[in-house]
Parts: sequence; structure tokens; C-alpha cells
Amino acid sequence: RSSVRVLCGSNWSLVLQGQWMLEFYAPWCPACQRIEATWESFAKESEQLGITVGKVDVTQEPGLSGRFFVTTLPTIYHANDGVFRRYRGSRTLEDLQGYILERKWEAVEPVAGWKSPSSIMMHGMAGLFHFSGWIR
Repeated sequence: RSSVRVLCGSNWSLVLQGQWMLEFYAPWCPACQRIEATWESFAKESEQLGITVGKVDVTQEPGLSGRFFVTTLPTIYHANDGVFRRYRGSRTLEDLQGYILERKWEAVEPVAGWKSPSSIMMHGMAGLFHFSGWIR
């Protein structure tokens, strides 16, 4: 059984509380497939790290990928009590763990307020992505 929490449009607001690492992926994406085992291992360590590890399938959740303005895959975000930072580090287990244990996320500029996934602006973006997925 996976330790990774699956997030969708109805439960995404869970990331507004506590500390999370969240991956946006697509099942067909080769880069996403390469980090899948690492992401699972990272999730197994999540309790000791004091975080929750989640994932969002962008093919199933276009509105949620719009809310986070995901344009490349995989995209990883760190969230701490509703403050979001884009993770741009290496995708090795050691680097993901170090990002949390060494609090490296504190040195990363948070997503601007108007671009925050919980903002009104990004709520509208979620609707736009959802609508474009429906049109396709």
C-alpha cells in the first residue's frame, strides 16, 4: 500500500495545513515514471520527517494543475501551513530528505500571494484549466 496521499479537486485544501511535499505528474511522462520509486520511498519516510507526501495526476485533475499553474512535469511543491514554494532541487531521495531535514525550503522565495494556489486569481485559473480539459 502506498504512503503517498492522492490529492484531487475535493481534498486539495489539506495542503493548507501542516507541511507537505506535493508532486504533479502524468502517468505517461517518462521523467515522472523515473522518480516514482523515489517518491514512494520518500513517502515511507514522511512520518519521521514530519511531513505528508502527496501527488496529483494532472491528467485527472486539470483544475488542480491550473490552480498550481503547473506547466512542466513533474512539478514539485513544498507547502508549510499554506505557504507554497516550488522545489527545484535534485530528485534523489537524499536531496528530498535534506530539503526537509535541513530546512532548505526556508531559503526559497515563497510563491507570491496572488499566485498562491489558495488565491482568488488561481481559483479562476483552476476553472480555466478545468474548462479547457472539458473542451478537449
